[in-house]
Amino acid sequence: MSRVYNFSAGPAVLPEEVLKEAAEEMFDYKGTGMSVMEMSHRSKAYQAIIDEAEADLRDLMNIPDNYKVLFLQGGASLQFAMIPMNLMKNKKAAHIVTGQWAKKAYQEAKIYGEAVEVASSADKTFSYIPDCSDLDIPEDADYVYICENNTIYGTKFKELPNTKGKILVSDVSSCFLSEPVDVTKYGVIYGGVQKNIGPAGTVIVIIREDLITEDTLPGTPTMMKYKIHADNGSMYNTPPCYNIYICGKVFKWIKKMGGLSAMKEHNEKKAKILYDFLDQSKLFKGTVEPKDRSLMNVPFVTGNEELDAKFVKEAKEAGFENLKGHRTVGGMRASIYNAMPIEGVEALVAFMKKFEEENM
Repeated sequence: MSRVYNFSAGPAVLPEEVLKEAAEEMFDYKGTGMSVMEMSHRSKAYQAIIDEAEADLRDLMNIPDNYKVLFLQGGASLQFAMIPMNLMKNKKAAHIVTGQWAKKAYQEAKIYGEAVEVASSADKTFSYIPDCSDLDIPEDADYVYICENNTIYGTKFKELPNTKGKILVSDVSSCFLSEPVDVTKYGVIYGGVQKNIGPAGTVIVIIREDLITEDTLPGTPTMMKYKIHADNGSMYNTPPCYNIYICGKVFKWIKKMGGLSAMKEHNEKKAKILYDFLDQSKLFKGTVEPKDRSLMNVPFVTGNEELDAKFVKEAKEAGFENLKGHRTVGGMRASIYNAMPIEGVEALVAFMKKFEEENM
């Protein structure tokens, strides 16, 4: 069986050479006589794996020394609670709501303090990014929260909001390592790894050291304190060992590909092929304001639900997996993360052209 083109939004496609390398090391990792899955997280061999993964990520993202890198569990969704628990000193946060995950984070923050919605694109089904150059941010807000790339709706912040001097917290789950980023612009930048980096079950949190304090909200569980994880090198408890090992391999693959600038170029090229087709197609159309389009997630529709369903079915039969749009939106969505080869996008567009000819 040959591999399909997997357009899943996450868990998502991984680089083939990473999978092959992991397969070779599955039974015996570097002469240890065991798999990384079986290895004690307290062993020298494993310590080397996590240290190297962190060093490569710091190198790729140019992470300054005054930021900690934490490999945690619970996905991005647990961060929706962990962030207010650790950062809400004045019990107030400003939220920009640009999609389902931004909305969930906003609703979760309300449990712990006053969450203020300072901008939203809900009025047009999250099909654009609101102007965030001059928002009414409360004086006493502890931070401003965004979801930088909206997986479901296919939008992306091309410019970060003007936070008026407040700390910026950003969920980058679906654009993580897809392009260069200036870490110093954020207080916290975090993401689940299951879209661009590794297997589901790990979230990477990059947090400025001055934000890691003992001063958390009363009742914050020990496992939800950044300080505990930072002080213990992400090993307060058993970490998601195998996931971190795969993430480390993906970091090396990105470095080999030329780093984040090369990745951005590769991603722009892929996205252009698909968006150019959508812009001239008579059957398919993109659902996002062109200036706010994501390079990672491309939603599109025919305007006819039955035709959408037919397309998804026939695409699957032709070897294009997971093109059905999110259940809240319908239509189709192609997630074209780092590991999706350009040939995959070209093949998809060729299939879409053929489908259009047959169904117009």
